[in-house]
Amino acid sequence: MALTRQEINRKLFHLFALFLPVGIFYFPRFFGLSSLMVTIILAMLLLAIGTVETLRFRHPKIHDMFQKSFSALLREEEGETLTGSTYFIGAGFLCSVLFPDAPHISFMSLSAFLLGDAVAALVGQSVGKTKIGTKSLEGSLACFLVCVTLFSAVFPHLPYLLDRWGGSVPLLLIFITSLAITLFELIPLRITRHFTLNDNLYVPVIAGLAMRYLHPLV
Repeated sequence: MALTRQEINRKLFHLFALFLPVGIFYFPRFFGLSSLMVTIILAMLLLAIGTVETLRFRHPKIHDMFQKSFSALLREEEGETLTGSTYFIGAGFLCSVLFPDAPHISFMSLSAFLLGDAVAALVGQSVGKTKIGTKSLEGSLACFLVCVTLFSAVFPHLPYLLDRWGGSVPLLLIFITSLAITLFELIPLRITRHFTLNDNLYVPVIAGLAMRYLHPLV
């Protein structure tokens, strides 16, 4: 599949989603919000987006307005299903619930997935030759490299982010978490024959769980 301008625009737009992990970690620190308040805000945001999604499925006029406004950013299947952005907000909400005392984990898992997934799509559609299902080996390797780079060379230099971990992520944990993000981004998580979870929802959560429970062991 050739890389399209629509996909480039879609991934560039998704960079705005970085405000989600930034808000989860930095808003409590700089604006005095509790972890519970962050979770409530995310729940309200998810409810609002979910309401818009429901209305567009039920009312043709709203659906047409939504399509006209965002068609350049939507994949074909998202015309009739929830958008990836809605699932990603759901992932942010779940991370805030699962890791209320470790917002740095939410920040890293959401950011690494968001950027790794974006690069995987761009590389896969532009130079990907070795197909794995609907994706490519080249895209997955790019995703892995982006995640390793973030965990080893970017996150340690962000203010306050890794203070609780001594300023760095253990090497083994970098490898495990990066591999988990890469594999689960590549391989669909099929629940039933006709239902597959959206990776925007579950990959950040799996990455966060890996960091939460493996960090004390490595």
